[in-house]
Amino acid sequence: MKKLIAVIVLFVGFAFTANAQKVKTVALEQTKGEFTQKQITLSEGTYIFEIANNHVGHDVGFVLAPKSDTKKHIKNAYVTKPVKNNSKSKSNKVTLKKGTYVYFCPLNPTPQYTLIVK
Repeated sequence: MKKLIAVIVLFVGFAFTANAQKVKTVALEQTKGEFTQKQITLSEGTYIFEIANNHVGHDVGFVLAPKSDTKKHIKNAYVTKPVKNNSKSKSNKVTLKKGTYVYFCPLNPTPQYTLIVK
């Protein structure tokens, strides 16, 4: 009986850990001077941002920052390499907590768009 309980506890622990570590991908597209997605709403969690460069004509990037201090860039959200024309690049994992953020590209350049985490 003790072994059965231990196995159940172990299984539940693994299932909880697997669910807790799910990483979701947020796909964003840039065109000349703008992102096509003007606002994003997400739930708290861990994300990877995939940025597509759709005919901008030069490399682009991605910046995510808290709206309260847009100079405090979340460096893990930067793409791992510049996004070449007509290609995609991803960020590292970023864990987002409730709040309001802004995203933009200084290389394109784009306006600052709102990302809300509920």
